Amino acid sequence: MIDGIRVKVCGLTSLVDAEFADRCGVDYLGFILHSKSPRYIPLVQFQAMAERLPGRKKVAVMVEPGADQLALVAHAGFDFFQIHFRHDRTAAAIAEWADVVGPERLWLAPKLPPGVDVAADWLPLAKVFLLDTFQVDGFGGSGRTGDWGKFARHQQAHPDKTWILSGGLNADNIGTALRESSARFVDVNSGVESAPGMKDHARFKSFIVRLHEAAQGLRT
Repeated sequence: MIDGIRVKVCGLTSLVDAEFADRCGVDYLGFILHSKSPRYIPLVQFQAMAERLPGRKKVAVMVEPGADQLALVAHAGFDFFQIHFRHDRTAAAIAEWADVVGPERLWLAPKLPPGVDVAADWLPLAKVFLLDTFQVDGFGGSGRTGDWGKFARHQQAHPDKTWILSGGLNADNIGTALRESSARFVDVNSGVESAPGMKDHARFKSFIVRLHEAAQGLRT
């Protein structure tokens, strides 16, 4: 945790980048298991390096997995499971994921079009909700910023849940993002990369410095 702000770095594909993220003080390491992502890492690759990863919490990032697929991943050494899904997915379908990993370990990342909010019947199914930038043809990873006001509204309306701000965050905008969203938990990916899946350590360090400065400013 950096000055009261929890940080997850997503799209990791190498031990070198995971170790650098650890030294920067992030709380969560995210690995994308969705094969259509440019930051995709096969489950066997994650398992091969799992024992050498830093002792941070590991997050499996998936898109609408079947119950059997999720159960397989659940035994691979992950602590949490971030699942992206279409907003018209039924609560019954989402409940299957909660049944496999438990609501405390499930992070729901709904693909919310403009004007659509998190459905009330999803709320009992997970402790954590991640709001990413909406894109018609994908599930996150666009590098574009989202609706920070919408995030703030959800967080204020449901303070019993943990809310993660994602989408296009970088060193240049993290201060504004924190002020406008009131986020206490952020997810960074493309904003600290030189190419998809390759973290730029200078950009990463700059992001952490700016995050620290912004958090200090908000406290004063």
